[in-house]
Amino acid sequence: MRPSKEDRVRVRALVGIGLDGNDGHQRVTRSDEFLIVGGSEETHERMQETAIRFAEALERRGTSLADADVAEVIELLCEARQAKS
Repeated sequence: MRPSKEDRVRVRALVGIGLDGNDGHQRVTRSDEFLIVGGSEETHERMQETAIRFAEALERRGTSLADADVAEVIELLCEARQAKS
């Protein structure tokens, strides 16, 4: 038996944390789907690009993060992370 729409697990937001920042900058980026903190300039930029591709993929599918199944969120995130800019 499948859980009802109200009972299913939902992803409300994703958090990206970069741990390689050692230049003294405090990097924080927010979007409707993501909170990205920390990291070197390169790492933070890579996380931002992933967040943008992820949001674009959700839009192409005509869904929001809260309405997407967990498996779909994982799939889209993996695809966004592997995509080359």
